[in-house]
Amino acid sequence: MQTQPNPNAAPSPSFDAEHPPDPKLINTCVHCGFCLATCPSYRVLGNESDSPRGRIYLMDAINRGEAPLSATSVEHFDSCLGCLACVTTCPSGVQYDQLIAATRPQVERNHNRSLGDRLFRQLIFSLFPYPERLRMLLAPLWLYQKSGIPQLIRATGLLKRISPRLAAMETLLPTVTAQSFQDNLPTVVAAQGQQRYRVGMILGCVQRLFFSDVNEATARVLSANGCEVVIPKSQGCCAALPQHQGQTEQAQALARQMIDSFENTNVDYVIINAAGCGHTLKEYGHILQDDPLYGDRAIAFAEKVRDVQEFLAMIGLTAPLSPLQAEPLTLVYQDACHLLHGQKISLQPRQLLRQIPGVTLREPVDAALCCGSAGVYNMLQPEVAEELGQQKVSNLLNTGATLIASSNPGCSLQILKQLQTQGKSIQVMHPIRLLDYSIRGVQLNATEGES
Repeated sequence: MQTQPNPNAAPSPSFDAEHPPDPKLINTCVHCGFCLATCPSYRVLGNESDSPRGRIYLMDAINRGEAPLSATSVEHFDSCLGCLACVTTCPSGVQYDQLIAATRPQVERNHNRSLGDRLFRQLIFSLFPYPERLRMLLAPLWLYQKSGIPQLIRATGLLKRISPRLAAMETLLPTVTAQSFQDNLPTVVAAQGQQRYRVGMILGCVQRLFFSDVNEATARVLSANGCEVVIPKSQGCCAALPQHQGQTEQAQALARQMIDSFENTNVDYVIINAAGCGHTLKEYGHILQDDPLYGDRAIAFAEKVRDVQEFLAMIGLTAPLSPLQAEPLTLVYQDACHLLHGQKISLQPRQLLRQIPGVTLREPVDAALCCGSAGVYNMLQPEVAEELGQQKVSNLLNTGATLIASSNPGCSLQILKQLQTQGKSIQVMHPIRLLDYSIRGVQLNATEGES
């Protein structure tokens, strides 16, 4: 006898009507499996449901009402790093980036996470996208790092036993330096020589506090190559972090603030030096697609966004370059996922680095594999991120290079953590700092590196 559905039963959690994963995009997947070999979460976990193909199956089933938006399905969506390697490798042109971007807000609206998960995520989203809040923590962090407590905590492993996520966050803390407390960039940096362009510059959140030397180098390199650089002080977060984790309203608010900051600056381009930020900035048209006041402005803003290496390769370097050290320098360039797969920028950084006299560039095995940073993934999914970070650093070290060039602050922190774990000492620097040194004729200090 057929069982009749209970009309009083609570409905199964599912996607709502606000931009669910598009069935047309889902149907472009022919389930060939080419994505499996390039998917970092599948390579670590070995579960079909933790692959792009498996997640698309889940999206389709939930869309059709054949599966609920359950804790199990959410785990598989959460395991995705959003590295977009599958988009690059897919022979059918499946737009998995749009599918996972549509799924994550659905999860946040329609799935009830555990209390611990909600609190940890709230900590992240209330802190990291707000530079001024981070700035208030600089002094306590400096005292903490100077106290010797971090070494004690890591040696005992107590925090890792209590909370692997908090332990991961603690080990990824960038070093607070005197520069972290400074704000040395003016509102406008004049072009050296004849002005070729007027460009805006985005400072980032973690970047402006813990990697301020990268921002200063970016402004100097742009200026040296004929660009007047405009740096609005009202700018905030680019919205990458909340956007990648489905926090739609927060991402939209931050995007509007960024657009407002550059309103009436009359810049030719908006320049960013962090890979993850750049990918999100170029997606503003999609993020604000339903906003009647900002929709068109978001599209216009996104059309001006350029990664600094993309921009410099486009306009050509005019400033003369000098060697970074007396001996030839062998370095390896680490591809950040949102630069390589998200923005399709790979040749430009290598072309710029090869223009520096005395530089030899080496290529690592599995260059397109994610390092495990993926925004805040290494704090939310520390076990998977740890394994990916170990693989990435081993592959970089195996090139025999004496310096690692990395274009994203999150990647740099992940790599530095794994270098420390493996007891290796090698410099990690943003390519723009190497160009800055070369333009200014500064010799590379063998002990210097990003930290």
